[in-house]
Amino acid sequence: MKFFIDTASLDEIKAANELGVLDGVTTNPSLIAKIVKDPANFTYADFKAHIAKICQIVDGPVSAEVTTLKAEEMIAQGEELAAIHKNIVVKCPLTVEGLKAIKHFSSNGIKTNATLVFSPTQALLAAKAGADFVSPFVGRLDDISTNGMELVRQIVTMYDNYGYLTEVIVASVRNPLHVVESAMVGADIATIPYSVIKQLANHPLTDKGLEKFMEDAGVMTP
Repeated sequence: MKFFIDTASLDEIKAANELGVLDGVTTNPSLIAKIVKDPANFTYADFKAHIAKICQIVDGPVSAEVTTLKAEEMIAQGEELAAIHKNIVVKCPLTVEGLKAIKHFSSNGIKTNATLVFSPTQALLAAKAGADFVSPFVGRLDDISTNGMELVRQIVTMYDNYGYLTEVIVASVRNPLHVVESAMVGADIATIPYSVIKQLANHPLTDKGLEKFMEDAGVMTP
């Protein structure tokens, strides 16, 4: 199973990469907005430069999302984003227009991530259009009293049934249990906030045991 980090923060990406477990990065406009210190002077050129910096840190897929709703505009923007670095994956929303753009990109060697997926039918369309990745948002479904992980199970089963090569990225991860369940159902990737990545390594019994080990290590002379 691959771990991506879901952030646009260079500091968080560097910290996660130092752990030796990071396989890629996902960003979106909301995550970009969080790191912008001066919105009035942040340009699209600044956005592209920031994405380029991410690509210098992590040697793996880096998802950069289009910011328009029409297929023609997504295509133009996506081609521009893909030119930044060989590891760029163009994120397109799973809409009718987004599917048109995904089909264009898949036919022209540009990798894509179908995002904002909330149903198995959307995931099926993404695979048929040639998306390299599909991102079901489990946390947002949980927020409205719907079982987000059940959607992941359905997608994994459908893709296995027909041999689709589209990789499943479990997105909108809120806690370590989402990561465990993703691995249990056979998802290819979980894209995880840095706060949750840190939680994956923590356990109170580890802390308690370490405290005792360090105490007992005191009997050793230098």
